[in-house]
Amino acid sequence: MPDARVAALEKAAKFLKNNDDNEAQKVILEEYPFVPIVRQERSYTVQEMAEQFFRDGFIDRYSGERLINPGMLRVLSCRFPDAFPYHPHWKTDECHKAYWDYQPTIDHIVPVALGGADSPENWATTSMRNNSAKSNFTLEQLHWTLKDKGSIREWDGLSGDFIYIVESDASLLGVKKIREWYRATKAAYDNL
Repeated sequence: MPDARVAALEKAAKFLKNNDDNEAQKVILEEYPFVPIVRQERSYTVQEMAEQFFRDGFIDRYSGERLINPGMLRVLSCRFPDAFPYHPHWKTDECHKAYWDYQPTIDHIVPVALGGADSPENWATTSMRNNSAKSNFTLEQLHWTLKDKGSIREWDGLSGDFIYIVESDASLLGVKKIREWYRATKAAYDNL
């Protein structure tokens, strides 16, 4: 059975072939109207993010890939700025690809723009790359599935290593993002 949206575009194309712009536009407006997605800005505390990443076991819930504690990535950038560069706006020509591939983010399984709740029950841990690719699409539209959560006891996203490295070199706490992730990671471990 043909998709009704494709059928509407096909019908509009036929009207255009007959130089009937008015009917083509009418078909679009009635059968496949433009409905803008309202972008809603959300921000989460570092603690909320850490708790979500720990709940999901630092596993990308869309790909099943392991992810890395953001604090650990920042330590690498702090120690090796030329070999592992970081850019605050994620510019791909100035930021190591690992930030896109392995830094966890929170995504809404059912996009908020499509009626999904902005609550932990609708949150999934995913990479920046997959979050960007998913955008405001549903899993069904992308033919993606929600993968099982990981076990934080089997994979902690190098969080234990991150804590050890920071506690071995307190000067790292002078970097705001490292300090924030250190505190949030310690608190998340304490809540296990």
